[in-house]
Amino acid sequence: MSTPSTETSAVTPEAAVEPTVAAAHLDSAVEPATVGPSRKAKRTFGQKVRRTILTLLPPLGVFVLVIAGWYLLNAMQTPQRRFLLPTPGEVFVMAFDPSVSADIITGLARTTGVAIVGLLIASALGIAWATCMALWKWVYNSTYPYAVVLQTIPILALVSLIGIWFGQEFGARVVVCVMIALFPMVSNTLFGLQSLDKSYHELFKLQKASKWTVLSKLMFPGALPSIFVGLRTSAGLSVVGAIVGDMFFQRGEPGLGALMQRYVRLLNMPQLFDALIVSALLGVAMFIIFGALSKLVVGRWYEPTT
Repeated sequence: MSTPSTETSAVTPEAAVEPTVAAAHLDSAVEPATVGPSRKAKRTFGQKVRRTILTLLPPLGVFVLVIAGWYLLNAMQTPQRRFLLPTPGEVFVMAFDPSVSADIITGLARTTGVAIVGLLIASALGIAWATCMALWKWVYNSTYPYAVVLQTIPILALVSLIGIWFGQEFGARVVVCVMIALFPMVSNTLFGLQSLDKSYHELFKLQKASKWTVLSKLMFPGALPSIFVGLRTSAGLSVVGAIVGDMFFQRGEPGLGALMQRYVRLLNMPQLFDALIVSALLGVAMFIIFGALSKLVVGRWYEPTT
């Protein structure tokens, strides 16, 4: 009768220890699962911050060097000529002068309107022209050389003709803008339409697809990345075209180009630099907007290799 009681007393401590060990194992297994994601999130956040800092540091460094060089060049001028190159501080202060800022904002709105209208027309014409060249070889052979000529001919040589044909106001400025912004749309769209793999075209031929089906289901979707590259390039060039048109056709409401010429005539150099900076920012803004639109439209399925 004493033996069973001894066996029971020997087994009971082991049975009591086993749940404790199992619980300890469970705790050690659960602990990393709860700590791991938070550590990973912190590590990812730290990497993003570090990457952002490393991305911003080089342009900020270049900006500081440019400002320092600007001040140095101003100091190197003689006192009589120093007004021709105002310091960044003088340019910054003049930008907040109510009369100057009002003129520049008004000119910015008018130049932006010309640039947007010119870009829309150049985009429509460029895509339509490139599509015709991609679909019909004879159109390519007969018209592409003129696209190259349009790109290479000096726009200043045509200014007088444009003024005679389209007047000296809004229409003439838009024509100049279209002529400058057209070629990137034509060349990039044509490249995108012609760069698809031949096997895809053969597949559509096997299915006896019509030209419209091939164009809408294969060629245009495949060409979207190239089309948006052309849009980004033409967006910046449309600003250049709008300002050039403002400089030559000054009837009607003046834009940034007309303001720049007025500031040059009056030797208002701080105002001139303000107008130049605003023009550059307009071009950068157009480029960024169409870059973001490109990612929104084609970024889900197209990733560049570089």
